[in-house]
Amino acid sequence: MRKKQLPLSYARHFQENSSIYLFVTVLFLMGIIFGAIVVNSLTLDQKEDLYFYLNRFFGQVKSGEVASSVEMFQQSFFHNVKYLGLIWILGIAIIGLPVVLILLFLKGMVIGFTVGFLVNQMGLSGFALSFVSVMPQNIFLIPAFLILSAASVAFSLKLVRQQFFKKAAEPISASFLRYSGTMIAMICLVACAATVEAYVSPTLMKGVMALLNK
Repeated sequence: MRKKQLPLSYARHFQENSSIYLFVTVLFLMGIIFGAIVVNSLTLDQKEDLYFYLNRFFGQVKSGEVASSVEMFQQSFFHNVKYLGLIWILGIAIIGLPVVLILLFLKGMVIGFTVGFLVNQMGLSGFALSFVSVMPQNIFLIPAFLILSAASVAFSLKLVRQQFFKKAAEPISASFLRYSGTMIAMICLVACAATVEAYVSPTLMKGVMALLNK
């Protein structure tokens, strides 16, 4: 019975909080757009400095001088788990709700800035490089951040209703268990993203750079 109730519980959660999931998705997209716009506000010197470091990084990737795949996996995994962990903790604290939204917006802004800068400086070549260096791991990371952020907002709002209005359709303990289960599931997605970033993206980047240099 419990195995059957768990999927139904998550389905009901998504249905009841569909507006929250839509809101965080729009907020994230706004972050991406804002990040891409920020690229145009950089001065020429700032763009040249960033482009210098970018070229050096791609040179290191091409020559195989970057960190080992194991180190890259560990760095990516623990960085993103810490970020998600902060969002999860903020969801437990009622006052953390606006910070969750800010963190999600900043995450989108970083992605938008990275892709926007590559395209701004390198044109179609930059788009190709951003596609193989940014997109693969974010296929897993973006859903992880969106789902956990929405779950964090929903749980925080449920705490507010429980605290001030004393009205709840289900016990707060059941909501907390589902919220914690969501966090564990998102860690699995982060592990997939870190694997792709460490073992797949460098190979794709080397292949694209080899084609661009022909």
